[in-house]
Amino acid sequence: MKWILVPGILYAILFMISMYYFGHTANNFIEWLSLKTGLKTWLDKMNSGWLGFFFTMGSLMLWILMMLFYFSLFKYLFLIIGSPLFAYLSEKTEAIIEGKDFPFSFTQLAKDIFRGISIAGKNGITQTVYAIAILFACVIPVAGMITPILAVLIECYYYGYSMLDYSLKRHNTSIAESAVYISHHKGLAIGNGMVFYAMHLLPFVGWTLAPAYSVVAATLSIYPLKESSASN
Repeated sequence: MKWILVPGILYAILFMISMYYFGHTANNFIEWLSLKTGLKTWLDKMNSGWLGFFFTMGSLMLWILMMLFYFSLFKYLFLIIGSPLFAYLSEKTEAIIEGKDFPFSFTQLAKDIFRGISIAGKNGITQTVYAIAILFACVIPVAGMITPILAVLIECYYYGYSMLDYSLKRHNTSIAESAVYISHHKGLAIGNGMVFYAMHLLPFVGWTLAPAYSVVAATLSIYPLKESSASN
């Protein structure tokens, strides 16, 4: 239980501090941008309700996207730091399912940690490219309205990707094979990430349990793959 609560509480505390700081940073950036570009002065001169509405909505979309981008950076940092824990929790979950303990292997754990860090780093770079493209897209009228939804789906997918890979690599699945499997089961990855983010709507308790839930849920969803492989 301590392997769930201790890192979960640490995650919750870091999440609160980070989101408070990120929120202020996003607000200050949007205000600076509107003043630097002269957009706020121009809107005041135009004195148009419709223009003011679109500016407010655009600012809101940009704020949401920036918060998602900030949270994505925070998430990947935690994924890298917490890689040893996630690898351990995934293995313990499978051990409970099978009713047996797997012999501890420091070498295997080190390999799992290194792979987890590699996956998190690769996904972080890929997602950052998407995030930059979405930031540019958010200024496009009408189309920009759906960018937060697209950003959330991408965010959920890549988080779920990392969680699923912890189980896949224990089934002797290479990084390339894991990528193919997850690309064919995008709904599984997105679903895992969606519940993880939905748990953040429950203050502190949800934040504490969310990281461990993701690993356990991913392990349970991948376990049938091991059984089907063993039966073939």
